Amino acid sequence: MQHPLQISRRIEYGLRAMVCLAAQPEGRVMPFREIARRMNVPQDFLAKILKQLVTRQLAMSTRGARGGYRLARPSKEITFLEVIEAVEGPVVVNLCQDGHDACRLSRGCTLYGVWKRGQERMLDVYRTATLDQLAMAELKPEQPLPSAAAAAGA
Repeated sequence: MQHPLQISRRIEYGLRAMVCLAAQPEGRVMPFREIARRMNVPQDFLAKILKQLVTRQLAMSTRGARGGYRLARPSKEITFLEVIEAVEGPVVVNLCQDGHDACRLSRGCTLYGVWKRGQERMLDVYRTATLDQLAMAELKPEQPLPSAAAAAGA
């Protein structure tokens, strides 16, 4: 059983996929099956996660024989938190932190401040971690792909 404070597989797999894409040269399209294989993510689950990432405009998809996925923005502009929220929704440590005061106790509750500080610190870490910082060297292509100009004979 998953611990309540442990991140979900959905978050983990979404981050794995985005880190994989971040390691690719800008604009390179990576086939879906290659992402799943390299990041050890079940294909069915990855398909759903990538769809969410495309919907939230963090990734882009291209159809066809040379299709696949790429980042929608430069990796330095996409945060860990954006990916988390794209696949799971807003991060809320405790219901009393969701802005709707789901607890019948007042804001004077002694637990509220601890939950609030913990959530703020966690979100600060996630907001400042960007995909360019997380891209693993092992995921970068061994051979650089030819640029579009070189391929056209320029």
